[in-house]
Amino acid sequence: MSTDTDAPPSHRRGRARNARARKPRRLGRKIGLGLLVLVLLGGGVGYWLYSDLDNNINGVDIDKAIGDDRPEKLPTSGKNVLVLGSDSRAGANAALKTGNVAGARSDTALVMHIPEGRTEAVAVSIPRDTLVTRPACTRADGTEVASAKRVMFNSVYSEAGPACVVKTVEQMSGVRMDHYVEIDFAGFKDLVDAIGGVTVTVDQDIHDKSSGLDLPKGTHRLDGTQSLQFVRTRHGVGDGSDLGRIGLQQKFMIALLSEIKQQDLLGSPTKTYRIADELTAALTTDSELASLTALADFGRSLNGIDPATMETVMLPVAYDKTDPNRVVPAEPQATDLWKALRSDSQIPESAKKSPATGG
Repeated sequence: MSTDTDAPPSHRRGRARNARARKPRRLGRKIGLGLLVLVLLGGGVGYWLYSDLDNNINGVDIDKAIGDDRPEKLPTSGKNVLVLGSDSRAGANAALKTGNVAGARSDTALVMHIPEGRTEAVAVSIPRDTLVTRPACTRADGTEVASAKRVMFNSVYSEAGPACVVKTVEQMSGVRMDHYVEIDFAGFKDLVDAIGGVTVTVDQDIHDKSSGLDLPKGTHRLDGTQSLQFVRTRHGVGDGSDLGRIGLQQKFMIALLSEIKQQDLLGSPTKTYRIADELTAALTTDSELASLTALADFGRSLNGIDPATMETVMLPVAYDKTDPNRVVPAEPQATDLWKALRSDSQIPESAKKSPATGG
């Protein structure tokens, strides 16, 4: 069983808190069109609403924090986006009624690879229990964090901040992250409620006393609280480790993106604003994406991607020989997977096999 690590800083949800376009589906485009409707219908009021949403957005200057010690960009027009689900202990646990623990961690990590042509995408999950080498980093407050070996991947966020997570992923993979997107799980709950819930199908009963989730096998419409339970469930699936939870997170991500794609945002400007408000309050992006205009432009560039066809892969891992409660990248599979992303080529089937899951 994995043991979570808690530490400062506390990245909280607040209006000026976050805005992130992990909306690599059509949401960026739909928000832009929906806001246009608001402007046309409300005149100055619409502009005020737009400005209010724009002020929600908070960006992280990844380039400044990391410097020039980064992998080369893709040789094509493809893009790589690091997506983190940050777990603000106070916010998430208040929603789940599981107590109040200080600090924040990156409970979910995905490298979204969008190949040249932007008609498909692949999401590579990095298990939070993976032992990695954390490079020397500079925190947002200017203090230095020394390099360290064999640290849990999800501890990097709490110890050194989001820029260090980007740097860690880049150094372990050799893949340049073009953008960074972070969603606060507490805000994510409100986003799901704003769109009216998300439908998922599970192929086994899930009973997790830790998260509070109790779902029989079958198809369910989840509200915000249930969705938060769903993505944080691990004790009720598989072997009870983080590896089982990754499958649920990937399933939910695709269901959420598909739900957003089906929303009639233009038919309901009020609903569009509410969704956009919850989205920008729950998200944080790299500074390049930290405006509604930039998010909408990025969303338009991804119009051809259908969430239902997005491939989901887990970083191949094996149980650590010293600590069986942790995992390490499995070789040569992990190297082959990252190599495919660096060259913007298709991931070979052999690079998707993970010894830890028997795949």
